Amino acid sequence: MCGIIGVLGKHEVSPLLVESLKRLEYRGYDSAGIATVNEGRLDRRRAVGKLVNLSDLLVHQPLLGKSGIGHTRWATHGAATEGNAHPHRSGPVAVVHNGIIENFRELRAELTGAGLAPESETDTETVVLLTRLYMDQGMPPREAAVATLKRLEGAFALLWLFDGEEDLMIAARKGSPLVIGHGEGEMFVGSDAIALAPMTDRITYLEEGDHAFVTRAGAEIFDAEGRRANREATRIDAGQAQVEKAGYKHFMAKEIAEQPGVLGDALRHYLGADGLNLPEELDFKGLDRLTLVACGTAYYACSVAKYWFESLAGLPCEIDVASEFRYREPPIPPRSWALFVSQSGETADTLAALRYCTERVEKTVAVVNVPTSSIAREAGVTLPILAGVEVGVASTKAFTCQLLVLAVLALKAGVDRGHITPAELSGHLDTLRALPGLMNIALSASDEIAALADGIAEAQDVLFLGRGPLYPLALEGALKLKEISYIHAEGYASGELKHGPIALIDRTVPVVVFAPHDRLFDKTVSNMQEVMARHGQVVLVSDGRGLREAGDGTWAQLRMPEVAEPFAPILYALPAQLLAYHTAVAKGTDVDQPRNLAKSVTVE
Repeated sequence: MCGIIGVLGKHEVSPLLVESLKRLEYRGYDSAGIATVNEGRLDRRRAVGKLVNLSDLLVHQPLLGKSGIGHTRWATHGAATEGNAHPHRSGPVAVVHNGIIENFRELRAELTGAGLAPESETDTETVVLLTRLYMDQGMPPREAAVATLKRLEGAFALLWLFDGEEDLMIAARKGSPLVIGHGEGEMFVGSDAIALAPMTDRITYLEEGDHAFVTRAGAEIFDAEGRRANREATRIDAGQAQVEKAGYKHFMAKEIAEQPGVLGDALRHYLGADGLNLPEELDFKGLDRLTLVACGTAYYACSVAKYWFESLAGLPCEIDVASEFRYREPPIPPRSWALFVSQSGETADTLAALRYCTERVEKTVAVVNVPTSSIAREAGVTLPILAGVEVGVASTKAFTCQLLVLAVLALKAGVDRGHITPAELSGHLDTLRALPGLMNIALSASDEIAALADGIAEAQDVLFLGRGPLYPLALEGALKLKEISYIHAEGYASGELKHGPIALIDRTVPVVVFAPHDRLFDKTVSNMQEVMARHGQVVLVSDGRGLREAGDGTWAQLRMPEVAEPFAPILYALPAQLLAYHTAVAKGTDVDQPRNLAKSVTVE
């Protein structure tokens, strides 16, 4: 996703900004731009496409100055156009931004009424317009930026530059990482430490809610309450930068927050301008059966994918836990493929199952996060999930990236087998492309979920319910909770509740219900009513329409943005992860290294 860089330097900054943005290209982007202050005058350059386009523009239209900010944008609000590219500017203010301003519509209406009409389709422009409004009212830059922050809702990393201010940048973060780099008479700001590595090895991570006034003399950092904060500076190298907590308390929190970015990377890899971008040898025509094999969270990703392959492609699927599959030695019909999913690519049971299938199926396919792993090397076709390094034992971003790759495969199967028309494919691809933005909105519920988790932490048992492809997500939600909080949790198909599990319901049992407003919503709500009739404490996770129609009586409600069927499990994975994370934090367990568990399971 988007990348941010800022430099208060001793030399011309344009080359430094562009070079730093190159180090952020791995995030994925579709436009780029920089702004500088030279002899007190603020100016900018923007270009659509790769950074080479911006570099070419700067050859013909140089941008001088020793103070500047830069940005690579992955489009959310508005298409990839020069007008929507960052930095955004209004009068004496320029801003670059990662994340989403959720209340931008109401702010836009207010600003338009004040005579500051937006010129782009982006949510970001409301930030720069609001700051300008406050400056027009007489506020100096620092006060105007802080006043703006108080009006913003959502998740964001922001960096301001001002006309007439060659020794000032203002940085702020809420939900999106931002780091400050220290030099000798120079200062730097970046969305990723790796972007700053060539210029400095001394880094300060801003914490959630922080804002900072950055000058060449240093950085004044203030916390979410406006109090002066002392954030420790650490020394890193480029390799370490990729595995730092980046200001988060735990790696798991960081990796949950990274999901919009890594999903964006995977989308850019697998979705081209003309549609799906997959190896030519993946042709599903004439296939009779697909066998999916995995362990743990990867198994639940396969369980979701079974719904997709069968409904979107009419392709019969068998799924199996690798440790059972390898010893069951199942018969495999001709014209079959076997697909193996593993985060590490070294999972012993999954690797053994792959080896069992190699001579028995037409094709073996690996969906892995480590393209040099054993499973990747031994499979006939390997599809990387592009989640990046995942340190937390409880898988988060790898799970959602696995789901995305499996969703793309299911769409390819549907097209190959004639079950999906071009118009239907276009609609499904639009849904997938919207997911990073929707994830940013979902992440903004983190504080609300943290408050709810205090009550969950007191429970001895928790149930998770879902229908259709949300049923495997209920299983995954229960797994996450038990993995890191050590609370007993179980996931069930909603319709299965009355066939036994309802005996467990009483006032002490929270029941988490995943119920987007889809074709199965009414049936799920009926099951939810059965729980409430027996005094179960229901946590309903749905979109706005679903929450309105479900009525009263729930213990708590979590609102998700609307997402088109059938890909809701990718979005609804985030509240499941956040609920587990905050509950574990409330209980004081070791979130990143829960007891008895390992990240890569290389033994049976």
